[in-house]
Amino acid sequence: MAVRATMTRFPGDPDAQEACGLPWGVTLTPFAAKDENSCPPVYGSDGHLLPRCENCWAYYNTYCDQDQWAWTCALCGTLNGLSSQSIARYSLPDSCPEILSSFIDLELPLEGSEEMQPRPVYVAMVDLSSSEEFLELTKSALLAALEALGPGSLFGLATFSHKIGLYDVQGAIPVVKNVFIPPDSDGNLAMDLEDVMPLFSFLAPVDTCKDRIASALETLKPTTSWERTTAAGQGLDGVLLGGRGFGVAMEAILNYLGSEYGNTYALARVFAFLSGPPDYGPGQLDTRRYGEQYASKGEDADLALLPEQTPFYKDLAAVAVQVGVCVDIFAVTNEYTDLASLKFLSIESGGSLFLYSNTDDSTLPQDMYRMLSRPYAFNCVLRLRTSTEFKLGHSYGHFFPDPQYENVQHIICCDSFATYAYDFDFANTTGFSRHTSELPMLQIAFQYTVVVPPDELSDSGPSSTSREMYSLKRRLRIRTLQFGAARSINEIYDTVDPEVVLAILVHKVILASLEKGVREGRMLLHDWLVILTAQYNDACKIVQYESGSLTTANIDVAFSQCPQLQPLPRLVFALLRNALLRFHEEGVHPDYRIYLQCLFSALEPSSLNRAVYPLLTSYSTPDKQAFPRHSLSRAALITSGSPIFFLDAFTSLMVYYSSTADPALPFPPPQNCLLRNTINKLKQERSITPRLIFIRGGQDDATAFENFLIEEQDVEGSGFTSVLGFVSFLEEISQSVVEYMK
Repeated sequence: MAVRATMTRFPGDPDAQEACGLPWGVTLTPFAAKDENSCPPVYGSDGHLLPRCENCWAYYNTYCDQDQWAWTCALCGTLNGLSSQSIARYSLPDSCPEILSSFIDLELPLEGSEEMQPRPVYVAMVDLSSSEEFLELTKSALLAALEALGPGSLFGLATFSHKIGLYDVQGAIPVVKNVFIPPDSDGNLAMDLEDVMPLFSFLAPVDTCKDRIASALETLKPTTSWERTTAAGQGLDGVLLGGRGFGVAMEAILNYLGSEYGNTYALARVFAFLSGPPDYGPGQLDTRRYGEQYASKGEDADLALLPEQTPFYKDLAAVAVQVGVCVDIFAVTNEYTDLASLKFLSIESGGSLFLYSNTDDSTLPQDMYRMLSRPYAFNCVLRLRTSTEFKLGHSYGHFFPDPQYENVQHIICCDSFATYAYDFDFANTTGFSRHTSELPMLQIAFQYTVVVPPDELSDSGPSSTSREMYSLKRRLRIRTLQFGAARSINEIYDTVDPEVVLAILVHKVILASLEKGVREGRMLLHDWLVILTAQYNDACKIVQYESGSLTTANIDVAFSQCPQLQPLPRLVFALLRNALLRFHEEGVHPDYRIYLQCLFSALEPSSLNRAVYPLLTSYSTPDKQAFPRHSLSRAALITSGSPIFFLDAFTSLMVYYSSTADPALPFPPPQNCLLRNTINKLKQERSITPRLIFIRGGQDDATAFENFLIEEQDVEGSGFTSVLGFVSFLEEISQSVVEYMK
């Protein structure tokens, strides 16, 4: 469980919070195996016996004062009595994780499921209203998935178009049974999927049926244009519909699986492969809203294309959550698919949303294998508690809030990369009193379940009756942290973590964009930097009036007196240049913007920092680094004199050989050299598979690389006057600060 705060010394009171100009909050990666300092938790048992405060329900922890009969809550100060069982437990403190560490992971008893032997369930839903290339890529991805799945897993193969196909692969020959989707508005199937094929026939054990599943995949063929036209007929306003009945198919699959929730499975994952927008039956999306019509109607495309056009998929996400199904969407298309509507199905069910613009260089197979190879928790409950002086403000991330309890989030599926964010407010005007020794406290409780394979069970050995007997383990992970309270604004600035500040800002601008449009998100970000710069200049007594007036020459826009703040102008500049916040008329595809929103809002701060402002390094040879960091400018390429540049943009890794590089230098870099080792290490650490691109300057098209060199004016050649270089941007911020401070 990694926790990072925007500053490690919190503002002392509401006035200090307002004066510092910084967001106050934390990012949290609850299922990370170690904390932010690479320390693992202390493991133990009997989590249900851990004492809890009678007032605030916080858990006993190392910061609590304890005597023989009672303990004082470190968060609210309440004195609590100890039960006789706890007194006996704490008479041997060396055996108690909660006394040994403030980061613990305790086993919990399973409620009513002790006898359940779950088997991980995976279902692939493949779009047949597609091309041969799409299906070949999907087959490769599913073959990779089969390699990643452990023994005992159950796998189901379904297809959808104008009909739903269910595959029985447990016999000698794969058998598919189809049920047609009616084109009318209610979309009720003629019969339930359970009646078409019993679920136990549909879900095949991977360890005995892997070859048969692979054989079934080879039979997948696109529906012909004749089939689709005949089935779909005429659609809205005489427009011919394509026959992609994804909405009905997904609803039917969820109901199909739901009948066995808590019996056959504790968590099921559905992989939905889409080659375009759902355009048939309930859940169909009108993609005509994307196009030139906004210019003629005077509508704001940046606002109109961000909200969902139908609640259908948000409602379907609630069904998925209810029946314990996590949905991952893999969209392989450059066609407008309206991910703004589809995204809820994945992000609210704890899944992921992937977008690939084409099949040629797609990393879909690698992403599938990577996603299924890492551990994940499910049926998670997350709760943050604070000491009495402050409280939670907003919560950000891919979860759904508890309808009954405040500040409780439910996460259906959570892997070791999934990150959430929270900001804080003061609970009163006093703040953290300087006259007491009490410091700000934060406690995170994360209750979760994991499926433990047989070979990881301590009581399973070679004599185990079945290799397929997985077991559920319910655990409680608790992290309690104590922060400092700053005595001055400068003390706050000296402990700022700019990467976490960026993460909170990204969540805020995404929220503003969704509610009021991209323009509003840009204005929020710009105004925030102006106000921060003004308050920094005021706090550090930098501003000096010349002849009673204030000029830009008096403004320190580079934060020269505070190293921790210095990265922020560059990060804001880069975020304003990112497709997340660029305007629709600049050529940003609305689906790509939605994909970035989903990606960025789940990344931990260091990864997000890399995605917003890539790292550019240079090498004198493939085995020798020249400079560890350059600004993202053409000038850096020229002045460094280095022949090789490596750019890490999180989703892309680029190796660029200068046009003046010695022809004797090996291209591309050979295996086992320093540069290749660096690339391989980065690829292994990523939550998604970055594309690796090699470019030889003067011979190859270098546009992809040059587009990242954002610090000079109009780098994309778009002609938009809003595109400023970094120096011009700082000048404009200085001018805005002068106007703000007048």
